[in-house]
Amino acid sequence: MPDPIVLAFSGGLDTSFCIPLLAETLGRPVVTVTVDTGGIDAEAAESLAERSRALGAADHILVDARADYFERVLRFLILGNVRRGQVYPLCVGAERVIQAQEVAKAAARLGTRTVAHGCTAAGNDQVRFEVALRTLDPGLEIVAPVRDSPRPRAEQVAYLEERGFPVPAFGAAYSINRGLWGVTIGGKETLDTVASIPESAWVLTQGAFDAPLPPSRHTVAFEAGVPSAWNGEALAPVELIERVEEAARVYGIGRGIHLGETILGIKGRVAFEAPAAEVLLTAHRELEKLILTGRQIRMKETVSAVYGDLVHEGQHLDPVCRDIEALLTSSQERVSGEVHMLFRPGQVFVEGVSSPYSLRDATRGVYGETTGEWTAADARGFSRIVALPGELYARMAGAGEVS
Repeated sequence: MPDPIVLAFSGGLDTSFCIPLLAETLGRPVVTVTVDTGGIDAEAAESLAERSRALGAADHILVDARADYFERVLRFLILGNVRRGQVYPLCVGAERVIQAQEVAKAAARLGTRTVAHGCTAAGNDQVRFEVALRTLDPGLEIVAPVRDSPRPRAEQVAYLEERGFPVPAFGAAYSINRGLWGVTIGGKETLDTVASIPESAWVLTQGAFDAPLPPSRHTVAFEAGVPSAWNGEALAPVELIERVEEAARVYGIGRGIHLGETILGIKGRVAFEAPAAEVLLTAHRELEKLILTGRQIRMKETVSAVYGDLVHEGQHLDPVCRDIEALLTSSQERVSGEVHMLFRPGQVFVEGVSSPYSLRDATRGVYGETTGEWTAADARGFSRIVALPGELYARMAGAGEVS
C-alpha cells in the first residue's frame, strides 16, 4: 500500500473537499489529523471522526493539544495583552504552529513524507502552516489542493454532493474556525468593509441580545500574570478559559470585526467572537497598571506588538520569539492579584483590582488629594523644572519675532 497523505482536518468545507479529491487524484490513502486547540467537545470529536470516515479517509487521528497551546502560545498573548490592530486577540491564527507540529509528528509516526492542508491562496493560513511545517521538517512534501487547483466554494459543495459525501452545515456560506481563544467567521459580508455578518452567523454569542441578561459580577485571579482562579475556584488555565468563555458569551461579550493587514500585504476583514480573550486581556491589563512601572508597561507594549505580528505571520518558531517570551515572563514576576468585573450585555467592566504588589499602596501620597514623599515646595520646584524646556523654546521664539 502506498504511503498515506496526512491531512490537517478541521471538518470545514475546504478540508472535507480535500479528502476525496486527494484520494481520487493521487491514488493514495488519506489520514486526517484534527488537532484540538479548543472548541471540540466529545460530541464534536465523534462527529469529526464520522465525517472523516464518511468522506473516505483511511484513518482519523485526534490530538488534544489545548494545554500545549496555552503553555507555548496563549500564555504569552495574555502576558503581552496582545491584540492586533488594538482590536483582534489573534483568536485562531495563533494556534496554527501547534497544529502544524502535530501534523508533522503524525506523518513521522506513519512513515510518510507527504502532508496536506486545505488553505486557499488568498488567506493567511497557507503561510502559517507552511512556514511552520518547513521549519519543523524541511524535507516534507506539502500538498495544497485548494490553493494550487482552486475551485469556488459552491463547486466544492457540488463535488461532494455529486459523490454522495456529507457537506458541512454552513456549506459555502461561511468559513468558521474555532479554538480555545475564540472563533473567526468569514462570509460575503467580510469581503467588503461596509456591513456586519447576520445574527444567524455568530457561533458563540448568537441571540445574546435578544433577551439581555441582568448584570453579573465575577472575579479572576492571576499568579505571575497567568489566570489561576475564577470566582474563587482555582483552575488549570485551559479549564479556566473554557469557564470564562461560557460565562461571557451569553452576554455577547467579545464580538468584533477586525480590519487590517494580512500576511500577503492586502487589507483583510474577519468577524470574530472572543469572550474569554476579551475578559482575560481586559482584566490582565488593568492588574498590570497597578503593579508595573510606567517604563515596564511601555517596553512591554513595544515588544508585545512585535510578538503579536510574529505569531500572526506564522513565525512563532523564530528564536526571537523565545527572547520576547523571556522578557514578558520576567515582567510578570509580581503580576499577581484579583480583578473584579461586571458583565453587562456586550461589555466587561472592571470595577476594581487588588494585589499585594500594588504600587498604589507603596506610597503615602494620594493622587489629587495629599502629598506623601514630597512637600508643597518640592511640587512647586518640580513644576518649574518640568516647564523649563517649554519656557526656553518660547523665549527663543519670542526673540526671533523681535528680530
